[in-house]
Amino acid sequence: MPSSRSHTRPIALAVWLIIAGVIGWFAAFELTVEKFVLLADPTATASCDFSVLVQCGKNLESWQGSVFGFPNPVLGLAGWMAPLVVGFAILARARFAPWFWWFFWGGFLFAFGFVCWLIYQSIFNLGTLCPWCMVTWAVTIPSFYAVTLHVLRSGQVPVPASVRSVADRLMAWVPLMAILSYATILLIAQVQLDAIVNIWNSIAG
Repeated sequence: MPSSRSHTRPIALAVWLIIAGVIGWFAAFELTVEKFVLLADPTATASCDFSVLVQCGKNLESWQGSVFGFPNPVLGLAGWMAPLVVGFAILARARFAPWFWWFFWGGFLFAFGFVCWLIYQSIFNLGTLCPWCMVTWAVTIPSFYAVTLHVLRSGQVPVPASVRSVADRLMAWVPLMAILSYATILLIAQVQLDAIVNIWNSIAG
């Protein structure tokens, strides 16, 4: 049976939320800086532009890079503060009402869906792999899995006890689930863009 401690004070989840929040916020900050550079000088080259394939300039200057009328990284600068605050709050023994977890999970659901859409746009329409974008993908995906499973196992969603128990056991498999997700993205990128060869050429060159 899932432990009550894992329900009320998920230490491992809190630590991961802090780590993911720091990494995600830093990636968003770097992308925001690059966007400012390109706005100041449209002829400039972003520091994360390593090749035609591995670059962030094309992503930042595309319409996909400003879906809501402002640069996407601004969402990250604001959004990644939430996991940081929640993570530290849990470590400080804070308890959250079910409605809070619903909103928190909803935020990650939006982030996960948005990331999936951006991955599709990046690979199939823009033909690029943005370094800082990939960092964001790398922390968003496992964070969504972990928060989803915690909401299920903690009883914040009215599901049978068997579902809560399965969700609790699956928490240990979040790293593997993330790795399989990364492998799927890499496979798609390889088929569509011959990513491995092009990335290697970028590093070697």
